[in-house]
Amino acid sequence: MRHLKGGFKLRRNPAHRKSLLRNLTGNIIERNRIETTLAKAKAVKPIVEKMVSLGKHGTLAAKRQALAYLYKRKTVQLLFDEVAPRFMDRNGGYTRIIRTDNRKGDGADMAILEFSDYIFEVKDKKAKDKKKAKGKK
Repeated sequence: MRHLKGGFKLRRNPAHRKSLLRNLTGNIIERNRIETTLAKAKAVKPIVEKMVSLGKHGTLAAKRQALAYLYKRKTVQLLFDEVAPRFMDRNGGYTRIIRTDNRKGDGADMAILEFSDYIFEVKDKKAKDKKKAKGKK
């Protein structure tokens, strides 16, 4: 029986699951927004929250803890220099999960995991093309 055995298994062995969660955590720190399955988004959300909390501490020990989990110095540098300062006045809730449509291939529930201060900017190609055309004339 699995009574009180929390956590997400994600149908992977422990090493694969650990690697997957580390990669997803690094990707959201680097890109501010990722699209993945709902189960993976729910599994990685608490880890990202903990990484941002480490970034807010800003100590050398916190940097070492983050580097031990994320492995990439560039990602840790980004976490401590850009991501964590954005949330200094917030006590939690650094990320949000937005459900999207099901994946076409296998029908999996998809979701977008992003930082809560992420602002999606729509870039209109037609408007840019018009500006370029006016500039060339």
